[in-house]
Amino acid sequence: MTTQVWHLRQSHTRIIWTCLAFWLLLNLLFTEKARSQSFGGDMKNTASSLEPHSGERIATDRSIGSIEPVFRFFDAMPTGITVAQDGRIFINFPRWGDDVPFTVGVVQDGKVVAYPDQTMNTFDPTRPAETLASVQSVVVDPANRLWILDTAAPKFSTPLAGAAKLVGVDLATNKVVKSIVLPPTTVLPTTYLNDVRFDLREGKGGIAYITDSSANGPGGIIVVDLETGESWRKLSGHKSTTADLSFVPIVEGDRLAMREKGKSPVAMTIASDGIAISSDGRTLYYCPLSSRHLYSVPTKLLLNRSGSEQEIAASVVDLGEKGASDGLESDDKGRIYAGDFEHNSIRQMQTNGEWKTIVHDPRVLWPDTLSVAADGYLYFTANQFERQPQFNEGRDLREKPYMLFRVKIDAGPVLLK
Repeated sequence: MTTQVWHLRQSHTRIIWTCLAFWLLLNLLFTEKARSQSFGGDMKNTASSLEPHSGERIATDRSIGSIEPVFRFFDAMPTGITVAQDGRIFINFPRWGDDVPFTVGVVQDGKVVAYPDQTMNTFDPTRPAETLASVQSVVVDPANRLWILDTAAPKFSTPLAGAAKLVGVDLATNKVVKSIVLPPTTVLPTTYLNDVRFDLREGKGGIAYITDSSANGPGGIIVVDLETGESWRKLSGHKSTTADLSFVPIVEGDRLAMREKGKSPVAMTIASDGIAISSDGRTLYYCPLSSRHLYSVPTKLLLNRSGSEQEIAASVVDLGEKGASDGLESDDKGRIYAGDFEHNSIRQMQTNGEWKTIVHDPRVLWPDTLSVAADGYLYFTANQFERQPQFNEGRDLREKPYMLFRVKIDAGPVLLK
């Protein structure tokens, strides 16, 4: 073979291999393009699809219900709310650490003022039964009295001697008409008085039911005879009034726990908190804050002061999960309401036991107290409980204002009189 022919063959071979490589490259490119188009387009199209387009709407969590802002709080953090038949709105501010010049107030002329007066709201250790230490709940009863539940435990301390009490104010005169100091047999060193409901048909002067939401002792239901002032505990330390130790609350996307910088988180264990009474007065509903379960018990067993704990414990009904709740409430149509602080929601238990979400809104940051008013609305506070410093390594993440909202429910309050 001549040198010229050999070089010619070598040249043809290189051309063939070059063409083959080019064909393979084109085939690979077309294959990748077809594959990307089958998944919604090539890289350029995919990137451009992320750019905002006119009229484009990306799916988000949907809201439920139409809530109305009623009042904005720019000072201390509120918990309790109740609405009188004349429309007056009463609020309480527990002394947990904020500057609280008065622990009970009424909305008046666009602002909150001390109620019934500033003197009573200025705690005097020498007059613990006559002045207010730290109020957790306010409730208007069927007789048009405002009942004030004084925990006597500022900053969640051991209750101050002689200061834990239930105070009744006549809303017609704005004067105190009843003050019941709760004894050490009822208010234990670990007790935290949380919320209260009334049945004025029982006994000579009516009965109050109070939850003990202790964070480091037994929870329970406290029963108070409004005529005699006597009180007694029921279901003290029972499973239904005790924090669920397996409960892991997730609020605003994170686990809610007591957090100190440099230390491991500590679980929040709060006992029986929310409370509601049925429209016929026969059943009391309640729940630990550190739980998702709702419980009920016949009120006749709570009223039997000498009844056995075994009998009442056997009568407790676990009604299943309702969401994680702070406050509970009931209406005159036989329905029960529960906040759901993990989902910025309020839920309504129908008379058939089914739950329906009536509010789901990102503005509902920790629905605390719920209160049905005569105007057909459910009022509730949203106070950002989870953003307090003790849950955030000392950082106060609350953003004022705290809010009072309401939602239409076309029902009235339970009036047992």
